[in-house]
Amino acid sequence: MPELLTRPTKYNIEDSNIALLGSDLEKTVREHAGDKEAAWEDAGKEVGTKIWRIEQFKVVDWPQEKYGTFYDGDSYIVLHTYKKTPDSEELSYNLHFWIGEDSSQDEAATAAYKTVELDDHLNGIPVEYREVQSYESPQFLSYFKKRFVCQRGGVATGFHHVSSPPEQETKRLYRITSTGGARAGIVVREVPAEAASVAEGDAYVLDMGSKVWQLHTKGDLGKERHGAAEFVQELVSLREGKAHVTVYDQGTSDLTTFLVKVGFDTSTLPAPTPLSEPTDEPPAHTLYRLSDSPSQGHQVTFTPVSPPTRTSLCSSDAFLLDDAAHWPAPAIYVWIGKDASLTEKRLALQYAQRYLYEHRKADRKHLAVNLVKMKEGHETREFLEAVKVE
Repeated sequence: MPELLTRPTKYNIEDSNIALLGSDLEKTVREHAGDKEAAWEDAGKEVGTKIWRIEQFKVVDWPQEKYGTFYDGDSYIVLHTYKKTPDSEELSYNLHFWIGEDSSQDEAATAAYKTVELDDHLNGIPVEYREVQSYESPQFLSYFKKRFVCQRGGVATGFHHVSSPPEQETKRLYRITSTGGARAGIVVREVPAEAASVAEGDAYVLDMGSKVWQLHTKGDLGKERHGAAEFVQELVSLREGKAHVTVYDQGTSDLTTFLVKVGFDTSTLPAPTPLSEPTDEPPAHTLYRLSDSPSQGHQVTFTPVSPPTRTSLCSSDAFLLDDAAHWPAPAIYVWIGKDASLTEKRLALQYAQRYLYEHRKADRKHLAVNLVKMKEGHETREFLEAVKVE
């Protein structure tokens, strides 16, 4: 009898052990890692962005023609190398690992573990980010000047490139939004081709292979309309023009045609979900000193420190700054003093995940908040703004 294939365990964001440290899976990752990761040989030597995908515990180059396209069943490592000033001889790094919502547990854990390994390879200089699908940091999205595309599928389940037409009698629906802010860009996310995925405020593209439909709703921005049109034209161009494009606008009589195709039984679109607005006086961020005990299996404790400013930071320790209430870019920062222990340096994001698990488990939105680790002397502008002396 042939061996039955089982689907890998899906990563659970509520698991406080992001890299599954001490587990059998970590041992497997270490065994596959070997003494040296070939993928890091040329990493960080030149200015630019480099992407790898995790495949069967291995770090595999992501083709440059696919940069900006990610699959929700995968996990990736992204290294952005830059100079703080044009004349600087020193290179700086932002190092991200991105976890798709349908990524397997082993892929997510491997991405977390190998990111720490690359951080070590670059002498601990990178600012390290954990990115969760749909909650990407503005910094991460800024690398993809043309657009950021998130499609359904992945290495374990099979996938189609965005330019490939859907299989016969199937549909692919994309929501087009703008990131807004100073680093505004276009984000294209594949969503289920059903009524629940469509609401006022965004632009949409329904890909049916030989037919591509574009929908503009009330409230979508000019940038989103332009981004949707560019995305559609690229699809048609890559298919050598063998696709007919139809554009629909909310408020016109032919809107029903589009809505029926995605499962609506009404010609009325639901209103957009209200965005969380900042309060007049947002909750103050909180600073904690991190400490762990090797004798107790590195159980971390969080001791509140006041005031939450630079004057409270100490080179011999590691600190966690909870800035998750900051709107519109919430984050949990871990600052590593230059004389902090090796364990604190390596397990920083693990500790941040533990903090989220203990303090914000009730809200998945908060569990998915960006986790950012930095070494003393390599702080981000956002962190320095958060801890400035008033």
